Amino acid sequence: MAIAQQVIITAVDAGSVEAEQLLDDLSDALLSINGDSGRSSFDAEETRGGRGGFFIASNSDGDLLGCAALRPLGGDGNSTIGELKRMYARPGQAGVGAALLAHVETQARHHGYVHLWLATRVVNARAMVFYRKHGYADILAYGKYVGAAQSICLGKVL
Repeated sequence: MAIAQQVIITAVDAGSVEAEQLLDDLSDALLSINGDSGRSSFDAEETRGGRGGFFIASNSDGDLLGCAALRPLGGDGNSTIGELKRMYARPGQAGVGAALLAHVETQARHHGYVHLWLATRVVNARAMVFYRKHGYADILAYGKYVGAAQSICLGKVL
């Protein structure tokens, strides 16, 4: 019987060596799925400050397992909507995505967000199944995703 690994989630700067390594892995994975790395949709600066964050998951040996980011949507310090960005779990790491998502949701609540939104590509069926399994539903497209047929926007009331 396999023993579930311990997942340790830590807040780090999105420019740290660990974060950059995971972001590079995510970009490579998205490029192979979508034909677009998604790099242009992420600004590390938006995770810094009081209502954002960048989180890495590792195991007890310090091996990097995944990452996720939280930012205020629209840049408004009073926004009730947080946005999940750069969610990634390395292949074969069962439970890491769910642990990261739960952590980001907890952080979002702590920062006063009422909703958590995200966007992914329609072709990324695995991501859509994952988010729907965790209570996310289709929402109207927002921001740069308005009119972007290749994207789907999902949201959850926290």
